[in-house]
Amino acid sequence: MQRSEEDSRPGGNRKGQDYVKTQKEIQERLDQLLLDRSWSEYRLAKECGLSESTIANIYRRNSVPSIATLEAICRGFGISMAQFFAENEMVELTPQTRELFECWRSLTSEQKEGVLTIMRLLGNT
Repeated sequence: MQRSEEDSRPGGNRKGQDYVKTQKEIQERLDQLLLDRSWSEYRLAKECGLSESTIANIYRRNSVPSIATLEAICRGFGISMAQFFAENEMVELTPQTRELFECWRSLTSEQKEGVLTIMRLLGNT
């Protein structure tokens, strides 16, 4: 298999470009969410239960946050990971809807089926 000239240059391979793009996209998305809420990096850290240095490293060291860190950030913003990475407009969760999702996550599969049955019955009345 022959390597292309682009692949032989440092940082020239496709994988490296994806990493840079993803890291930059994460920073841009965080910037937009912070701006939308008029939050500082400090406020984000407090809302997410993360250290200030964890948030600062995303910007200053250009590090890609771990999945666990991204999940904490999403919880702090009240959005899902899918919403964080969505290309289109984000759907905001109300505090009540957010609470509903938090409760839902703690249920067993059987409990979720029971809740869905009740909700379907209530929706048909």
